[in-house]
Amino acid sequence: MHRRTFITSALSAGVGMAGAASPLLASVSPTPQPGQNPGPMALGLLIKPARGLEETIARVHQLGFTNCFLSLDDYIGKFTPALARQMGDALAKNNVIPTTVEVVNPQPLKWNFTEGPSTIGIVPRAYRAARVDALKQVSDFAKLLNIGRVQTHCGFIPEDPADPLYQETVSTIRDLTQHCAANGQQFLMETGQETPTTMLRTIVDVNHAALGVGLDTANLILYGKANPVDAVDLLGPYVRAMHAKDGRWPTDPNKLGQEVLIGQGLVDFKTVLSKLKKLGYTGAVTIERETSGPQQIQDVKLEKAYLERILAQI
Repeated sequence: MHRRTFITSALSAGVGMAGAASPLLASVSPTPQPGQNPGPMALGLLIKPARGLEETIARVHQLGFTNCFLSLDDYIGKFTPALARQMGDALAKNNVIPTTVEVVNPQPLKWNFTEGPSTIGIVPRAYRAARVDALKQVSDFAKLLNIGRVQTHCGFIPEDPADPLYQETVSTIRDLTQHCAANGQQFLMETGQETPTTMLRTIVDVNHAALGVGLDTANLILYGKANPVDAVDLLGPYVRAMHAKDGRWPTDPNKLGQEVLIGQGLVDFKTVLSKLKKLGYTGAVTIERETSGPQQIQDVKLEKAYLERILAQI
């Protein structure tokens, strides 16, 4: 079962930045500045437009969002200037700003603790080359749309820096970051499979100002890696995109924890958002809800209202 159920079109499924610079990277080149920004802490929505491009993007506007995060796995191998024009026209027509693109494919991807380490991200050697190719494809495509961030799950990065897979992963992330930087973009590692300390070590070892963090508040809990409040203390200066999502700790050692409606899980959104604001975070706050169909639409509406109340208080 795929980790996510995305906001999609009403016909198919219903509906589904930049942090302050760190002194650790003060000696390297300036961070690329994304070409489109919806405004500080603007609420956005994660969508998968391949399941009805026009309808899905229109749904973002209808739900009252100004921006979206584009999951584009279904387009791998099909990124063309014609598609960029079609997507760009739909975004402009609905006054929706695309903040970030993401791909995690090709398959296989097993979103659990038993098979995940050998299948997710760019850590596994068997799938690394294909995923690097897909990420470079989406980076080049995003450049056509003036989108300044490319994000992915890098995988279960080894905690032991002496592990050969760790050094290979650092080298691969550096290559991807350089490719994105050449396109005027930031490359973001989405939190989840690795501890915040391991992610921080990776950022320091890659040593490139275009590398940052896509903070997924629930993933840190679902994978049993960290409390998101504490993770912000470590990674906050590098957070350049955010998925607002809630969850509960895993109780089965083979399965991820449970993703739940925002406000019903363990994420302290008021503290997380307050900390990010104090750190100078000006990116979007992107809702990701893993239900589907009409229930997903209702959930997103409730989550939007919940986060609006918190943002008004900080």
